[in-house]
Amino acid sequence: MSIFERLKQARIVAVIRNADEENIVPIAEALHKGGIHALEITAETDHAAKIIEKVSRALGDKLMIGAGTVLDPETARAMLLAGATFIVSPTLNTETIKVTKRYGVPSIPGAFTPTEVLTAYEHGADMVKVFPAGTVGAGYIKSIKGPLPQIPLMTTGGIDGGNMEEYFENGAEVVGIGSQLVNPKQLNKDEDYDELAKRAASYVKKVSAMSVFN
Repeated sequence: MSIFERLKQARIVAVIRNADEENIVPIAEALHKGGIHALEITAETDHAAKIIEKVSRALGDKLMIGAGTVLDPETARAMLLAGATFIVSPTLNTETIKVTKRYGVPSIPGAFTPTEVLTAYEHGADMVKVFPAGTVGAGYIKSIKGPLPQIPLMTTGGIDGGNMEEYFENGAEVVGIGSQLVNPKQLNKDEDYDELAKRAASYVKKVSAMSVFN
């Protein structure tokens, strides 16, 4: 099964900002224990390439490790060489899509308007990230899916356990969840990682129970 198909099956991408080389593996292990299968490590994080390399070596056989907040093709290449298996951007840069596809991995650029969504797809995006989705609500996803049903959408920005079902019901294939799920600054002891695993499990259980998937 391709990474793209696995991403769609995973449904949840845990977006991790400001992790470091010391805590990234415990974070990833806790998320995996809770049933999460895809991580997005944001590229503006200090030493992001080293962090991706470290977690890919430790858990790359169990988790899909992607890079997020990738703004340009140079950063995309660096993250891919570090081991990222998919690339996510908050904005649309067609050269970033081109480089990502050259390496044979899924490209998920960010877009907001229907024109941007279609432009991203026409330039090779596998999935388009609607961001910031929380500012317009789940109904906006349904509105985009009306004329563009063929384009897989990921929604990020303001998504949490209380509203993610609405986004799935309105057509999102995948949701990206950030600090509502993972906040590295709050992870200081073993109990914190245990709590993270439980929180991840609650998200996964909620998705599994959603009527839209059953």
